[in-house]
Amino acid sequence: MPQNGPGQVVVIGAGIIGACTAHALLDAGRQVTLVDPDRPGGAQAASYGNGGFLSPASSIPMSVPGLWRRVPGYLLDPSGPLTIRWRHLPRLAPWLIRFLRAGATQTRLHRTAGILAGLVGDGAARHMALAGSAGCPELIRQDGLIYAYETRAEFDDEAAFWQLRRYNGLRWRELSDEALWDFEPALRPLHRFAAVVDDGAHCTDPGAYVAALVGAAERRGARLVRARATGFTCSDGHLRAVRTNEGEQPCTAAVIAAGIDSADLAAQLGDAVPLVSERGYHVELPTGPGAPRRPVMPGRGKMANLPTRTGLRAAGQVELASTDAPPDWRRADILLDTLRRTYPDLTIDPSQVRRWYGHRPSTPDGLPVIGQATATPDVIHAFGHGHSGLVAAPITGAIVAALIGGTPPPLDPAPFAPARFR
Repeated sequence: MPQNGPGQVVVIGAGIIGACTAHALLDAGRQVTLVDPDRPGGAQAASYGNGGFLSPASSIPMSVPGLWRRVPGYLLDPSGPLTIRWRHLPRLAPWLIRFLRAGATQTRLHRTAGILAGLVGDGAARHMALAGSAGCPELIRQDGLIYAYETRAEFDDEAAFWQLRRYNGLRWRELSDEALWDFEPALRPLHRFAAVVDDGAHCTDPGAYVAALVGAAERRGARLVRARATGFTCSDGHLRAVRTNEGEQPCTAAVIAAGIDSADLAAQLGDAVPLVSERGYHVELPTGPGAPRRPVMPGRGKMANLPTRTGLRAAGQVELASTDAPPDWRRADILLDTLRRTYPDLTIDPSQVRRWYGHRPSTPDGLPVIGQATATPDVIHAFGHGHSGLVAAPITGAIVAALIGGTPPPLDPAPFAPARFR
């Protein structure tokens, strides 16, 4: 295992995971080079399109008991919250089978939720500290996260999930009717009940935040190399360099944090990780009358409604298809329709709507891959976070820095080991 010392660490990927990992490594006294072919914070990255929630409630995995019964509906209904493109089903089938098995029992659900709770529980606090030290505190706000329901009965339908969150330490307060409408007037009159998570926070511009973190890392001495990582040079079981299309980057340790592109790099080091893109979409429109002042997640639609620096963003949807498949912009239209329903007084000018789609790198068991590569302990995997990439990025960086430095990590990395997929 790499030990503390002057050796260079190459972080492959300058998204939110790579940026937070760079800061954790700099905190540990390491020399850092970030390698990415694209501009940090640009629209090509999953970080850019994130829903912005930094929520300790994000501990329920996508796969839950009974989900398999809904798969036929997902295949037949292109307007549902999760859809699977028919012609990509043969390629996706092995991942999908493992995905359904991962949440097939209450025991598996409770285990995964407990692990995720540890990963996301203090994410908001970690981000506020990181944003402050990086000189961009305005990009992280703690105004409460509202999980809104049209009736108390709708909330009660999800009571088992909320009780599981409570078991894992989540706190929330409940508001109804006038108290809710006083707290968030835009929810009047359709939504009459909400759980408010005050310990959560939100990012007001995820793309700008990533760019700011990378810029702050550069000011601290990190190098940013605009290149695409293509492989590794190893000898005697140890890493000597990361190969790129612009030449080799000598190093004694490396981190794979390249999002959806990570699986190919991991495979070169003996780790076959089943990684697919849960393709997500967002729409963003100028803020106007009738828009929420705080982040809201409506019970119907399960999308993040986020006040950003540039407007109102609605992000969500899960579409399983190959990464090279063209976007289905009907998914964005679903988000717009849900906005219209949620906020009756909101004016939407279609000519002012900005649309985006991108690739959430997701594993079938809902847990990221964080751990040493099989071929050499000098390379650490840090990818596959699915829906928790933004909120879990700081603690992921801290785990990676500890693994490279040979110090105790803040969270047991065993559940995230790549070997679990063998």
